Amino acid sequence: MPALIPTDHYGAVIWMGAQAVPVENLVIRAGPVAHMPLTFAGFAGEVHSGLTRPSDSRVLAQHPRGTTIRNVRQLAIVSAEEMALVADELGLEAFDYAWVGASLVIAGIPDFSHVPPSSRLQADNGTTLVVDMENRPCQEPAVTIEKARPGHGKAFKAAAAARRGVTAWVEREGTRAVGMRLRLHIPDQPVWPHLAVARARATK
Repeated sequence: MPALIPTDHYGAVIWMGAQAVPVENLVIRAGPVAHMPLTFAGFAGEVHSGLTRPSDSRVLAQHPRGTTIRNVRQLAIVSAEEMALVADELGLEAFDYAWVGASLVIAGIPDFSHVPPSSRLQADNGTTLVVDMENRPCQEPAVTIEKARPGHGKAFKAAAAARRGVTAWVEREGTRAVGMRLRLHIPDQPVWPHLAVARARATK
């Protein structure tokens, strides 16, 4: 049995975007792109690209803030189906993927935000992304949406819980384009049986 199992789940890239500058005043400024050349450092010119990054609040239990660590958050990937559910809960008829700083939006993979860490998303041209872990809703998209559609953004964090997609890094270089097909490969590994105990201790 291979360590990574090719599945019959495929996602189609329906939107791609890039955030060229850091978040300012909690507002995300991202724009759509049609082609995305990816290197081992991610998408050149995108604010999250780079082989390394300074540690932030997500890993304070492991590293002091600002420590240089490996960048496994080069790309943010969300599901079109999950974002549609978020939009519905927020009372929006349409959802601008730039609001959440999405790098890729894919359609067709069920329960996408919960694909296992270390899964691969591989295009027919071989370009491969490794899923780091589930992304968590933060305040920036809420503020961005609220400014764009007053009265609709404040509930974003609750609506996006378990629907915020995943972060990923480049394992094999290549170009992504809107319309490409991505195949999901998952690790052949059961869920760690002590997870519930570790999670309970972490919340104390």
